[in-house]
Amino acid sequence: MKPFEILLIALFLVPVNTLFSQEKKVIIVDAGHGGTDSGAIGINKAQEKDITLAIAKAILINNRTLLDNPYELYLTRYADTLISLSHRTQLVHALKPALFISLHCNHAMNEKATGIEVYLHNKTSLKNINQRESKAVAFSMIEILTERLGYRNRGIKRANFQVLRESIATSPAILVELGFLSNTDEASYLELKKSINGLALALLMSIKI
Repeated sequence: MKPFEILLIALFLVPVNTLFSQEKKVIIVDAGHGGTDSGAIGINKAQEKDITLAIAKAILINNRTLLDNPYELYLTRYADTLISLSHRTQLVHALKPALFISLHCNHAMNEKATGIEVYLHNKTSLKNINQRESKAVAFSMIEILTERLGYRNRGIKRANFQVLRESIATSPAILVELGFLSNTDEASYLELKKSINGLALALLMSIKI
């Protein structure tokens, strides 16, 4: 069975009253890359796909155990599988979440490059409520990750990434780059379990929807 078929089966098994519940807002967490797509390779040989999945799973756990389960969370992948970008955004169209977050790690030729970046889709219309809500979450995320975890602020940027482009009409959507795997300090930080848990909790606390 293909990974996306498993994802669809999991979706169809969700009770209807859960999908359409007004009590909890739905959030989709997209663990970037996966399977044969390793993403960036760290200076310490850590793979982006493993780090993003670990953070996504920690978000699920922290939402349930530390924050009393305020959100209905779904991941675009739950294992080391390759899910196409279009299949990831098909889940957005199906669930119509209050927020779509795509998790990534950065890489640069300059090993001194550090910090966090949050991306919005480059559509700039202020009439788009999803874009306005995306920007509000992005500012909150930058603030919490820099003030509480000590990340360098590289700012909020705009790009035409496929997962943002195909999600923004349906849902607020952001893509976050959680440090540089090409930097020795940040690569080492992202390897630690306590760092993964800290990032997951900080990301959850930054969601204001």
